[in-house]
Formats: sequence, structure tokens, C-alpha cells
Amino acid sequence: MTIHVYFVRHGQTYLNLYDRIQGWSDAPLTDKGLADADRVANELKHVKFDAAYSSDLSRTVITARRILKNNVSIIKEPIQESAFREEFFGFYEGAIGPDTWAEIGKADGLTRFEQFVNRYTLEGARDLIAKSDPFHDAEDDQAFWHRFGHGLNILRQLPDQSTVLVVSHGTAIRSIISKYAKDIDPVAPSNGSITQIDLSKDQTQVNFYNQLTLTNK
Repeated sequence: MTIHVYFVRHGQTYLNLYDRIQGWSDAPLTDKGLADADRVANELKHVKFDAAYSSDLSRTVITARRILKNNVSIIKEPIQESAFREEFFGFYEGAIGPDTWAEIGKADGLTRFEQFVNRYTLEGARDLIAKSDPFHDAEDDQAFWHRFGHGLNILRQLPDQSTVLVVSHGTAIRSIISKYAKDIDPVAPSNGSITQIDLSKDQTQVNFYNQLTLTNK
């Protein structure tokens, strides 16, 4: 059993543009974000999807609809699944990114999220953010994977050899790479980038990550 999954990161939002922390909080797509969606739609227009999912946040729903609009598939509306949401940052949702990372990382002299990842790994950074949340609402790594892993298991229940679109979020897609593709540098994926994985009963195979084009893939 193999399920072929095309993960796409949503187009740029205003919170992305303003460098604010965006997990479960939402914001409209910018003009660039709409262009991101249309560009990836053109890349994927000849990939016939047997199923299509997005998270239940508008930035992924709108991106998915624009991808499906001119796709060869008859599917024009994604299934909205909360399991594919971004990591939840709790108290830090919507906060100014640089200020927040400097505050959380003050004891270690860290001022950027990438420094957290380099020092602690993506999983460790997630745990540190959760530990620092004064309301204890932010997801730690275990909570994130309990939810997001459920989403992957939903895909595993699809018919064998299904080809699936999932429009999700940057850190969520990046987490797949960090967990299942140790040979790939888990840099932050670009808005509108494509990551292709194959799911089997008990394996997750990453075929490519963070690509803006399917050329030579």
C-alpha cells in the first residue's frame, strides 16, 4: 500500500509579511500569496488528485481552492481537516517574531527561530516554546505529533496508489522532514512550495522537499 502525497505550503499571508508568529491564528493572503497559489496551481495542474485536503484555516483553504480550480481532477473543494493545522504557539500567537524569540532565548543569547532549531532541533525548539508559554497552551512536540500524525493516518486509509493534495503550513511540513528525512536540511519551506512524500502502512518516504517547480522531479 502506497499513498502519494503532494504537500503544499499556503501562499504568503499578511502575518508572514509582518514577521508575526502565525500558528492557529489566521490572516488573509497578500497579493504575493495569491500569486504563490496560482504559480503552484500551474505546476500541479496536470497532477490528477484522487483526494484533496487542507487545514481548516483560511490561508490553506484558499490556496487549495486556487490549485484545484484548474486541475485535471474533478475535485474542486478540499476536505478541511484540523489535523493539518500549523503548530499552535499558544500565548505567542500573533506576537512580533524577533521580539518573541529574543525573549524566549534570552538565557542562551538566541534571537531568531533558526537559532533555536540549530541549537535544540525543531522538536526541541517546539518543546522550549511550550515550556515558555505562561498559559501552557502552546503545543509541545508530543502534542503536535499526536494531532499531525493523526492527519497522516487519515491519508493512509485512502485507497492504494491514491494521489493526494494536502495544503498545510510551513513548520508542519518542515516537521515531516525533520522526523523522517534526516539527510535533508529542514530549512523553512517557501510559501507555495511543494514537498512530495509516499506513505505506506508503517513508513514515510520523502521524495523531494521545498520545490517551487516539478521540473526534473
